[in-house]
Amino acid sequence: MNTFLSALKARRTCYRIGSGSPIDDSRISGLVKEAISVTPSAFNMQSTRAVLLFGAEHEKLWKIVLESLRAIVPPDAFAATEGKIRSFAAGHGTVLYFDDTAVTDDYAGRFSTYRDNFPVWAQQANGMAQLNVWTLLEEAGLGASLQHYNPLIDEEVRRTWRLPESWKLVAQMPFGKPLAPPDPKESADPDALVKVFP
Repeated sequence: MNTFLSALKARRTCYRIGSGSPIDDSRISGLVKEAISVTPSAFNMQSTRAVLLFGAEHEKLWKIVLESLRAIVPPDAFAATEGKIRSFAAGHGTVLYFDDTAVTDDYAGRFSTYRDNFPVWAQQANGMAQLNVWTLLEEAGLGASLQHYNPLIDEEVRRTWRLPESWKLVAQMPFGKPLAPPDPKESADPDALVKVFP
């Protein structure tokens, strides 16, 4: 079977993760950088940005998420929320994905015919970058999941890591040593998803 297809099939959502990693942090950083840099984007605008958090910085992110949720989740429902967030914090690290809107806006201004498409194209490129990173992490023996606590945490994340105002948070990917296999997944019939015309 095609090795790329095998890697895509192996990539699954893994919620139960631990702080260990089969590869060192410098190798993880290299994989994330390479994945982001080779991801295609419309007009080659390359507006995807990422922040990689390890150790105390990783834990700090999930404290921000937890306290942000504490302010809005009813007390009687908070225990389940807290358990979920602590499971992400128990991981080895987190990748934060952003769109640099300064780049997206610049391209929209330069190519006004397609102005309204650039934010959409930026999201598409960001999604491809997420899949690329996720698949490489899986191949390296790490489990990951994709989370979306934005815009709830946006301002605090930007302030804490002194990020540019133009960086818009898109998603969070906690990762770590898989502690259990992924839950079963039901896949739709490919013939129902794709129409083929001879």
